Amino acid sequence: MQFFEESNDGTSLFSNNRTILKAEASDIDIKLFIRLLEINPGRGINRSDNPKVYEKNIFYKEYQELNNQQNIATYMETQGILLQLVARFLNPKIYKYHEKKIIPVKITETLSYILVNLHQELSVSYLASRVNQNIDYFSRLFKEYTGERPINYINEKRIERAQYLMATSRMSYSDISLQTGFENLSYFSKTFKKFTGISPREYKKQIYSVGFDHQG
Repeated sequence: MQFFEESNDGTSLFSNNRTILKAEASDIDIKLFIRLLEINPGRGINRSDNPKVYEKNIFYKEYQELNNQQNIATYMETQGILLQLVARFLNPKIYKYHEKKIIPVKITETLSYILVNLHQELSVSYLASRVNQNIDYFSRLFKEYTGERPINYINEKRIERAQYLMATSRMSYSDISLQTGFENLSYFSKTFKKFTGISPREYKKQIYSVGFDHQG
C-alpha cells in the first residue's frame, strides 16, 4: 500500500519530516484496506499512463462526484479507515518530528523538481548545480533532510512511478523503464527488485491476482 498526500494550501502532516516513511502492514491494515475498496467502488486510478495527464482535475472530478453520492455512514467509515491507515506512519518509532528543523528551500525545490522530471536524466551533479551548491555538500544536506542519498531517493521515486504505470496501463516494461528514467530495461529490472524484493514480472502477476490490472 502507498499513500500520497496533498492539500490545496500545501500544508502537510509530514512537513517537518520529508523522509520516505515505511510501515509493515498488519493483518488489520489489510482488512481495513479491503473494506475501503468495498465501500468505495470505482475509485481506480487507471485513467492514463501519462503523468502529465493522470493528475489533471478532470479525472478527480469523477471521484468527487462519487464521493458526493456517499451517504453519511459510508463517508464517516471511509474517513475513519483512512485516518487509521495514515496514523501508522505517525507512530513515534517511524515518524521523527523535528519541530524546529526547517527544510532549506533548495532541498524542497529539488524534491519537487525530481518528482516532475523522473523521466529525465537526474544526476547529482546536475541537481547540485541547479541550486548552486557543491556536490558533496548538496548530497550531505539532501541526506540530512530526506534520510536518503539523492540517487537512492530518485530511484525509489522512479520505482513508485513504475508501480503505478504497471497497475494502471498496458505499457511494456521497456516503455515503463524509459518513462521512469532508466537507461535500459536491465537496469530497471535490477533496481525494481532491489526496492521491492521481486521482479517487475512478479509484481505484475500480483496485480493480476488481486484484479487491479488496467481495464479498457
